[in-house]
Amino acid sequence: MANQYKTKRRIASISDALILKSREAALSAVQIFNNPLITFKSEIFIVIMCIAWTYLLHAFYRKRKINYLYYEQKGKRKIYDKTNRGSKKHWELEKCLTYANSPIDKDTANNLKFLILLRHEIEHQMTTKIDDYLSARFQACCLNYNHYIKQLFGEEKGIDKYLSFSLQLSSIDDNQVKTLEEAVDLPGKIRKFIEGFDGKLSDDEYNSPKYAYRVIFVPKLVNHKGQADRVIEFIKSDSPLAKDINPTYTVIKEIEKSKFLPKDIIKQMRNKGFIKFTITHHVRLWKSLEAKDPKKNFGVNVAGCWYWYESWIKEVEEHCCENKDKYT
Repeated sequence: MANQYKTKRRIASISDALILKSREAALSAVQIFNNPLITFKSEIFIVIMCIAWTYLLHAFYRKRKINYLYYEQKGKRKIYDKTNRGSKKHWELEKCLTYANSPIDKDTANNLKFLILLRHEIEHQMTTKIDDYLSARFQACCLNYNHYIKQLFGEEKGIDKYLSFSLQLSSIDDNQVKTLEEAVDLPGKIRKFIEGFDGKLSDDEYNSPKYAYRVIFVPKLVNHKGQADRVIEFIKSDSPLAKDINPTYTVIKEIEKSKFLPKDIIKQMRNKGFIKFTITHHVRLWKSLEAKDPKKNFGVNVAGCWYWYESWIKEVEEHCCENKDKYT
């Protein structure tokens, strides 16, 4: 019992350390990108954000007791792959994303895979002026990271409270817009890579704000003082202004999260083949994980009745997969 307690404490300790390093890396990446004195910002941002996401997923897998080391199974023994210095090799970000039980959705994974492959491209050649051209993908990467660190480890782990909008000292004129659209300064291989990657995506995947977050700035003409005090104006998706927006951009609709009762979750698990998973198992699971803690954002209390979100269903499914022999 004492050894099990020590193991759990060690897992939690290393997981917490990984989360801390992950947050520090993400904050550093954003701060460097927003620094006007740095001209190599895109390249640095991509490398550091890939590290931040890698640590984040390592922390998630360690918390779930999933072995994220490379090894070869020989009988009952695991032969671990090691570096030249003798350290065990951990999964890189791409492997973390392609793992069957990865918690990352498809559009977010597309965004990260784009950055990973772009990183491979820029390792071998100098790049110029890609900051503005790819900023929508970088912005999506930041928002996705903040979403997942809060969803997986609690609202208090978010980094949004430390950041704000960076202020611009110049306006964008027509010539700049044309330059961005044509991407005339991009190296040929980089341009071909971007066109090739985007060309493989469906329209829905390409237009997803999780792949590239595009914001429109519209000059606001007002009659009264104090009305034009916000840089970004949120509009209703069915408003006249939204209908006139260039269809290249996606209007993000504010939607209510889907809610599920315990019986709905049991039914879904049984449809997936976990026919022995019961209400009792479900209660034990959410109690052991303290899943009704509001900070974890797994559900909500409505008029005295608890409803679960889809994020909790994914958690339950992962639990069932890890205990397949017990529930099938």
